[in-house]
Amino acid sequence: MLPPFTEEGLLPPGDYPLTFEQLRKSHQRKHFEDIGLTPEQVNRALEPAYSFHEQLKEEVEWYERIKRRDFGTIDTLTALGPLLVALRIANGITQKELANRLNVDESQVSRDERNEYHGISLERAQRIINALGEKLIIRVDDKTDNKELAIA
Repeated sequence: MLPPFTEEGLLPPGDYPLTFEQLRKSHQRKHFEDIGLTPEQVNRALEPAYSFHEQLKEEVEWYERIKRRDFGTIDTLTALGPLLVALRIANGITQKELANRLNVDESQVSRDERNEYHGISLERAQRIINALGEKLIIRVDDKTDNKELAIA
């Protein structure tokens, strides 16, 4: 049986990590069995729910890591966009508040985050980092294999 949802359609705090076993025992499975689907057909029909469950689980794990400020190491500048989103969330700042700090419309921040700041300039990234009160340190590691850099 699935836990009850709040009026907003959310699971109560602490009840979000549904297990595959709970999905297998869900009312959807029973309904599919009641209408005469084979076990294989039931599993095929529930596959989107299983997939959604896994995606949701990964997103919750990411969110919990971010709230703990566990950002990991980024090793490419293309990972800067998702890091900016994570920094905003870790600081408990809304998109609207960030937009106000940047003197832009909230829809701009929403659009940028939806696109993970793809193509953002370094100057703009720095403005966002400053608006979040953060400091970014970039380090260059020693080359491990100089042969790859040899010119043919």
